[in-house]
Amino acid sequence: MKNAFTQEVNQLLVKLGLHPNAADLLDRLVIIVIILLIAWLADLFCRFVIVGGIGHIIKHTKAKWDDVLLHPQVLRKLTYLIPVLIVYMLLPLALSDKAEILGWLRKLCIIYGIVVVLVFINIFLKVLFGIFRNQEAFRDKPLKGLVQIMQVGLVCIGIILTISTLLNISPLHLLAGLGASAAILMLIFKDSILGFVSGIQLSINDMLRAGDWISMPKYDVDGTVLDVSLTTVKIENFDNTVTTIPPYTLTSDSFKNWRAMSESGGRRVMRSVNIDINSVRFCTPEMLEKYKRFALVRDYIEQEENKLETQRAKLNLDPATTFDTLRQSNIGIFRAYLNLYLKNLKVVNHDLTCMVRQLQPTETGIPIQLYFFSNIKEWVAYEGVQADVFDHIMSVIREFDLYIYQGFSGQDLQQSISGTGFATAPAPSRSSAPSSAQATVTPTDSSGTSPAEIYRPAPPETKSPSSSDPSPART
Repeated sequence: MKNAFTQEVNQLLVKLGLHPNAADLLDRLVIIVIILLIAWLADLFCRFVIVGGIGHIIKHTKAKWDDVLLHPQVLRKLTYLIPVLIVYMLLPLALSDKAEILGWLRKLCIIYGIVVVLVFINIFLKVLFGIFRNQEAFRDKPLKGLVQIMQVGLVCIGIILTISTLLNISPLHLLAGLGASAAILMLIFKDSILGFVSGIQLSINDMLRAGDWISMPKYDVDGTVLDVSLTTVKIENFDNTVTTIPPYTLTSDSFKNWRAMSESGGRRVMRSVNIDINSVRFCTPEMLEKYKRFALVRDYIEQEENKLETQRAKLNLDPATTFDTLRQSNIGIFRAYLNLYLKNLKVVNHDLTCMVRQLQPTETGIPIQLYFFSNIKEWVAYEGVQADVFDHIMSVIREFDLYIYQGFSGQDLQQSISGTGFATAPAPSRSSAPSSAQATVTPTDSSGTSPAEIYRPAPPETKSPSSSDPSPART
C-alpha cells in the first residue's frame, strides 16, 4: 500500500491530466529522482563542508599525526556512507507497496555500505602503518605482515557479511557452516597462515628487520633484506639479483644475520699468511742488528736478548760452542713485529681481541694468522683495510729473512731450465740428520733471489754457522 507522500504526488499528477497508470509509474520515478538528488546534495555537503573544513583545521595544527590520520582522502572514503544511508532510509517512500523490489534494493545498499566501511578500514590501516613505520621504535619491525593479515581478515569478513545479507541468514550461522570446510580453508590460506605466524616469531624475537644483511647459503642468499611481508621476504643480493623466500623458511632453517656486527665496535679480520718452513731459523747477531733497524721491534729484541742472557748465565751455556742454546728466531721476531704493527694502526679497534698467532703447520707451510677487528665496517672500505695490512706483510716479510710459501709454477721451471732462475742443490741425506758441525741453515742476503733455504753440507773448514755464507739454492 502506498504511503501518504506517494498518494499526494500521484493525485497531483492525475490533476495535471496524466492517466492513473502513467501517474502511478511517474510518481515513483519522481520520488526516486528526489531521493537521489538529496543523496547527491548530502555528498556535496560532506565533501566540501565537512571534509574541507576538517582539512583546513588540521593544516593549522602543530601535530603531525592528524595530517595523516585525518587526511581528506581518508575522510572522503567514509563520507561515501552518507548518501547510501539516505537512499536506504528514503526508498520506502517510493516503493512501499513493492516489498520484494524494496528488499533487494535495500540489500544492495547494505552491501554497498559494507564495502565502503571495509575500504575505509583498509585505508585507515595503511595510514596507521605509514605512521608507525616512520617511528624509530617501529621502523625495523615487520609490521607489513601484520597489516596484510588484517586486510585478509577484512576481505573474509566482507564476504561473510555479503553472503549473509543476500541469503537473509545470521553471519554466526554462516561461520558455523564454514567450520566443516576449515581444512579446505587452511589448505588455501596455508602460506598466509604460516607467514603470519612466522612474522610474529620474527618480530617478537627480533630475528629480522628490513635493511639487515643476512646469509643463507642453502638458498644462495647473501644480501640486504628489502621487504618482509605476509607471504614473502625479499632480499637484494650483492650481485643485484633479488631472491624471494617465504617467511617460514627463516624460522624453520638457519640463517646468519650480520646486524650485530654492524652495531658492534668492529668487523672481524681473520686471515693467514703461510710461511715457508725452510726459511725459519735462529737469529745470528748480524740478523739481530739488521732487525733492529725496525723501530717497532728494537726494544722488543733488546728486552728478549736481556732475558735470554740471564737464562744462559743461569744454565752456564756458551753460545759459541753450544748449538741448542737459547736464541731468538726470525719468525718469533716477525710475530712480535706484526703485533706491534696492529697496535699502532688507527683502523684497528683495540678494545676488541687483537692478536697474531701461529697455527698448526701443514704441507703448505706455517700459517701465521692475524685476528683483529676493524673500526671500518662498510664492505668496500673494510676490504681495503685488509688489503693494506696484507700488502704490508707481504712486502716486509723478506726483511725478516722469511718467505711466503708458494707452489712451484711453470715460470719457476722455465727459469730453472734456462739457468736464469733458481739452481738446484742436492737435498740432505735421510740417513743422517744435520748437526751443528755438518749442516746449517744460512740466512738470505739482501740481494738473494732464493725464496727458501735448504740444509746444505758445510765446507770442511767451517766450524760454526756464519751469516756471511751465500744463500743456498732452492730445490
